[in-house]
Formats: sequence, structure tokens, C-alpha cells
Amino acid sequence: MKDLHNKVPVITGAASGIGRGIAEAFMAAGFKLVLSDVEQGALNATTLELRNQGADVSRAEDISKLAERTLEEYGAVHVLCNNAGVYAGSMPSWQSTLDDWNWIVGVNLMGVVHGIQTFMPLLIEQDEEVHIVNTSSIAGLINSGGTLYRTTKTAIVALSESLQQELERDAKKIKISVLCPALVDTNLLYSDRNRPSHFPKTGPQANNRSIQKTKQAFKEGNQPLAIGNQVVQAIYDERFYILPNPEWMDHIKHRANQIVSGENPTPLPPTRRQGDKALKNQTRKIDSE
Repeated sequence: MKDLHNKVPVITGAASGIGRGIAEAFMAAGFKLVLSDVEQGALNATTLELRNQGADVSRAEDISKLAERTLEEYGAVHVLCNNAGVYAGSMPSWQSTLDDWNWIVGVNLMGVVHGIQTFMPLLIEQDEEVHIVNTSSIAGLINSGGTLYRTTKTAIVALSESLQQELERDAKKIKISVLCPALVDTNLLYSDRNRPSHFPKTGPQANNRSIQKTKQAFKEGNQPLAIGNQVVQAIYDERFYILPNPEWMDHIKHRANQIVSGENPTPLPPTRRQGDKALKNQTRKIDSE
């Protein structure tokens, strides 16, 4: 998609973190914005700073309403970012509750499914250039912990790859990207602030020292706007895999080699982050036409 000016993107999970970073990058590229998030207060603040009603992506009816409102307001959708995500679960995974599983699968995986099921027929009928971006994670490509989270993110990669093949086979004008960042400075670890009351049972949590260490690692992660700029560039380039952190490539290769050789899955030691400078060097400025 070479002409980005005045295109209409829909972004779920847009109130904070990666979603907000994508929204900021889209605005700078000349997009009109349709933002959605289950966290209404944060969404209101975001729209005031940048300007829709909150949606819970785990509820298909909420996404249907989002699509209806978008078409009523703008008449078309040119970019769909299925971005909403949460973190839940404990170690070991079998001590996680079914409430943990139902919540994280409902948001992370079914949120993408609901976006595809709702918007795809509309996008095909629209018969224009369209780009869909599904937010996964580096966890969806490597051997790592966080079983519940990794399970949903791996499924998003597989869904995106298969969807891309289906669209190419049917010669549709819709392009797909899957976004797989490493650590980003977001509130992912504070996902419980949006946990529904109907999923109250949680498994045992990590000790406070471990939690604080993980929170610090996220704080030192890439900035959401840098990730957003990568998304804009990928749409411009019609690139499927968006891998903002080249320092994790050896981990991806390590997993692939273990699959091919039939070895048992083992992770490599954590990678030292190279920082946002690497992202900025990879991101070419896009001038809206």
C-alpha cells in the first residue's frame, strides 16, 4: 500500500502500549484513526490527546458494533490492526486456572479471530487495497516460558500465515502482516486491571522479586512509537513478518534447527537488547502522498 494519506485504520487495544504507538505512527503518516479498547478511561485520554467507543475484543458483538460504526462514519476500512492483548498465567502452567486460560485465549487469540470474521467479508466486498496487522510476539517464534501467553501468540502466527496463503490463492487485494516484537515498554504485566469479573480465579503468581525484575525488563524495552513506525513501514512495503528486534534472530533459528533435527526444545539464554536505536535505523521515514 503506497498511498497512506487519508486511509482509515481500525486499531484494537489502542489506549496504551503498542496500540497507542501504532496510532501515533499512523497519525503522523496521514491516516484517519478509529481507536478501540476495553479500557474506556485510557481510551478517552488517548483520543483526546491524538479523536469511538470501547470494545471488548473477546466479544464478537463488540467487534461487530465497531465495524458498523466505522463504516457509518467513514464508509471504508483500509487497515485493521488486531492488537489487543493481555498476560495471564502462572508457572507451572498446569497450576493456571481455567479462568486464566479462558481470559487470555478470549482476548489474545479470539480477539484476532473476531476481527477477521467480522471485517474480512466487508473488506473483500470493498474491493480496495487493504492491510491487516495481527499482533503476536517474539514468544510466538521462539522457545520460551510463559506457556499461556506463548500458546496464544504462536497461534496468531499460524493463523496469520494460513490467512496470507488463502488470500494469495484467491487473488484478493488484502495483505497480511504479523507483528512479533520482543520486550516493549507497555503495561502488559498490569493486565489484571482489565480482567473481567467473570474470570476471578487465578493460579499462583511469581514472587515479588521476580515480578519486579520482569517489570524492569519491560520498562527498558522498546518504545511503542518505534514499534508503530515499523508497522507503518511494513504496510508501505507489504511485508508479512514484522520483526523489530534483529538481536533475537538467533533464537528463531535455534528453534527452527531443533525442529528440523528432532531435538528436544530448549531456549537459548536471554538476548541483550540492542535498544530503540536499531529500530530507528531500520525505519525509513514515510512521506504521505
